[in-house]
Amino acid sequence: MMRYVFRISILLLALTALCALCANADDGEVLKIYHAGSLAAPMADLEEIFEAGHPGVNVQREASGSNAAIRKITELEKCAEILNSADYKLIPNMMYPDYADWYIIYASNEIVLAYTDESMYAEEITPENWYDILRRPDVSFFFSNPNDDPCGYRSPMVTQLAELYYGDDQIFDDLIEANTDITATEEDGTWMITVPPTNDLVPPKTDRLTIRSRSVEGLAFLDSGDVDYAFEYRSVAVQHGLNYVDLPEEIDLGSPDEAEGYARVKETLADGQILTAAPIMYGFTIPPCTENPELAQEFAALMLSEEGQEVFEDNGQPPIVPARTDRPDEVPDLLTPYLG
Repeated sequence: MMRYVFRISILLLALTALCALCANADDGEVLKIYHAGSLAAPMADLEEIFEAGHPGVNVQREASGSNAAIRKITELEKCAEILNSADYKLIPNMMYPDYADWYIIYASNEIVLAYTDESMYAEEITPENWYDILRRPDVSFFFSNPNDDPCGYRSPMVTQLAELYYGDDQIFDDLIEANTDITATEEDGTWMITVPPTNDLVPPKTDRLTIRSRSVEGLAFLDSGDVDYAFEYRSVAVQHGLNYVDLPEEIDLGSPDEAEGYARVKETLADGQILTAAPIMYGFTIPPCTENPELAQEFAALMLSEEGQEVFEDNGQPPIVPARTDRPDEVPDLLTPYLG
């Protein structure tokens, strides 16, 4: 009898342990998000909000350049519940039709030239003379790799647009071509920028320029004084308390009203993508490979909600309301109320 009771007790203990493991597995759901580096601050805020409302869920975020984030899925065969890009166009360009069925556009931004109080000529720089400051031989600057990061390919676009806006046809030559193997040619009023492979960009041709994979890596170089200026998103400069030159809307890629003017500049990346300069708009998708689509939809709904909009607004990334999509019939029902 005692042996029978003992065996029953052992069985009950084993079942209890198994149930505990099951509970831990349920409570330990993982929500993986690949996102642009410029989204680090708002996504951290949203992670905190989401985990507070979903006890046991572990939001795991991986920040990188948007191009690199997408290649984790399309080339490295990894997956995430949400892919969040600083340029929504990369989703259809790089992920359709096998790795994504739709995207949602939800936030905006603009390019600025960030600097610190210790930057060379910090007291002199203005929206009217910034390109002349960068031309000075004792000034160093940063932008991210165009083949990895949208801020990287937007930086040469801004520089080419600056030539047109300021009426100075040497700005791109002096700032981009003189320091890299990136080139620009004009034909029938359209300027085509050509970006060589990554290995030909890093290191740059001169020590006046620093290039790294993600735009937010420029923050460390600014902080250390290794560079004086960095092409960054306005949101990144705001979030980190940096000084910045607020560029004219005709060149900062931040104004929908200037879309036609921006479109005069195009850029060919090393992988063959041809991108047209356009107002900056962030987009996300839920890849079909996700293991937890329901949880992904709940997080996406938080992003699009009024609470999520406040998070992006507070972090210097104005939300686009209502959100937009290319394929409304493909978007999950939970997200359709947020669409225009």
